[in-house]
Amino acid sequence: MHILIIEDDTRVAQLISRGLKEHGFIPTTAYDGLQGKKLLEQNTYDLLITDVILPKIDGLDLCKEIRGKYPNLPILILTALGSTDNKVEGFDSGADDYLVKPFEMRELLVRIRALLRRNTNINIPTGNLLVYSDLEMNLSTKSVKRDNKEIRLTPKEFKLMEYMLNNPERVLSRNEIAEKVWDTHFDTGTNFIDVYINYLRKKIDKDFNHKLIHTKSGMGFILKTEE
Repeated sequence: MHILIIEDDTRVAQLISRGLKEHGFIPTTAYDGLQGKKLLEQNTYDLLITDVILPKIDGLDLCKEIRGKYPNLPILILTALGSTDNKVEGFDSGADDYLVKPFEMRELLVRIRALLRRNTNINIPTGNLLVYSDLEMNLSTKSVKRDNKEIRLTPKEFKLMEYMLNNPERVLSRNEIAEKVWDTHFDTGTNFIDVYINYLRKKIDKDFNHKLIHTKSGMGFILKTEE
């Protein structure tokens, strides 16, 4: 699901983007209203998150314009303006939901999923699903898919992949993996962790354009979308 974020605070924008990636969404960020408007005209998005106070085009004015052009696009206003009058003005401008800063990422994700379920026929993953980029792991059925293609993992490969999915975009040392996945201390004289990472790469990355499992030389391994 592609989500456009229009937020002029770089730190907040990066926080939202990182949280969305970790839960399987594909975020794009604009740092002013005009840039956001241009992106909307050039691309298709499943949901919009926008601040109110923005450079170049005000968030409320942008909402009114978007609602006229894209009547089915879910819009969530995320702003520090939290009075009742502010909220009423936001909804009157065409927003579907309104969340006040500071916020918790968990609540933002719940609001996003609710809006997507309400505005589309797509079932948004929750509960026992771990999702990162186009990789999905179902903890109940013990199944793994990437780009909707079934991937068969051994029990130990599954446990290693599950740990990486629970800790995306963070370097995992061999010591940490040995303790958390194998419940043992890493012996520097062995390469069993590297062997299993290689097994996963062949199954998770080999047949796909972009790689998810990367090596940080001298440090460990990381699950991320970019090189």
